[in-house]
Amino acid sequence: MNRIAEAYVKLVLAVGQHDSDYVDAYHGPEEWMKKAKKDKKSLEEILNSAKRKLNTLREIHTSDRSELEQLRHQYLTKQLESLVARVQMLQGRKFSFDKESKALYDAVAPTYSEEHFETILKELDAMLPGSGSVQQRHESFKNQFVILKDKLDVVFKAAIEECRTRTKQHIELPANESFTIEYVTNKAWSGYNWFKGNSHSLIQMNTDLPIFIDRAVDLAAHEGYPGHHVYNALLEQNLLKKNGWMEFSVYALFSPQSLIAEGTANYGIDVVFTSEDRRSFERDVLFRLAGLDASKVEQYYMIHALFMKLAYAGNEAARGYLNGTMTKDETIQWLMDYALLSRERAAQRTKFFENYRSYVINYNLGQDLVRRYIESRGGTSDKPEKRWAEFTNLISSPRLPSGLLA
Repeated sequence: MNRIAEAYVKLVLAVGQHDSDYVDAYHGPEEWMKKAKKDKKSLEEILNSAKRKLNTLREIHTSDRSELEQLRHQYLTKQLESLVARVQMLQGRKFSFDKESKALYDAVAPTYSEEHFETILKELDAMLPGSGSVQQRHESFKNQFVILKDKLDVVFKAAIEECRTRTKQHIELPANESFTIEYVTNKAWSGYNWFKGNSHSLIQMNTDLPIFIDRAVDLAAHEGYPGHHVYNALLEQNLLKKNGWMEFSVYALFSPQSLIAEGTANYGIDVVFTSEDRRSFERDVLFRLAGLDASKVEQYYMIHALFMKLAYAGNEAARGYLNGTMTKDETIQWLMDYALLSRERAAQRTKFFENYRSYVINYNLGQDLVRRYIESRGGTSDKPEKRWAEFTNLISSPRLPSGLLA
């Protein structure tokens, strides 16, 4: 499989010459990247080569090999199948939202009706203070908890240091791991981790729109500890450096790996903090640093927990928009009505759909699949050590979405 793994990396780099978002991270041989840029293979050449590698891979039997080697075989197969689908999309092939997510991410998100979200909105209606629509009252309530820009850096650094300290109590991180924080604008996302290799990440936060206090811990855990930064560092250390598996020198963004990456990053928020621990930390540290009213922590997170149940409304908006059953204006209005986003945030989210398409499922569906997988193996909230152990095993392995359902 080593030869196929090398070929896979070179194919990902080749696709990256046609799709600037495709190669999310690369820390393999520099000459491979130089050659990919110099040769710039056609999409048809890439497609034919990928199909040949897939045929060769399918002829390899791994039933007598270790579980990790079997997972590697499955990983390479799914990643190559996804690469074929992405190339076909670049050639002009159209997929429905669900068929696209299955082809690229090895998963299909459930469908929810308007009635499902309306039930949640009724609960929020009864909980939110003030008068007006649920969307207006939710926005008014949340606006009390915006982190001012001049306090953003100190709040975020405090959150990420706490997440790092807690993570290191359970995961042995590479001795040289490190990160850099940057604040950026004009992006379709709220935060991003750019893994640079050698256990180092660049973490960027988008400051286009106001950042609410809950996002400090969310982004610190998701982008940093035990999320993307730790995930990439462990794969690099355990699978690339120790095993020499070159496929882990590259990260193809539009691939099944992303569902695991985003799912574990989101679920990692609940791993690093219990609900009670998080409220205590935010009340005693982050609210104070941000200059916010700490007496409202309990109310804030009661409302926030209910709001998070609307997460799949974003999937429905993306499904309708990308399938052509919703116009752009209708998509923005749906997000305002059922995801309770402001018009500015709804427009930003719609821009995300345009750029990243069905990638949106990786956050909420990914989190749910990871949660079910870990809890089915005993990693429940009342057994934190087991939860950490199962989480660490998952982010150190090549297991992929369909493997979470086994």
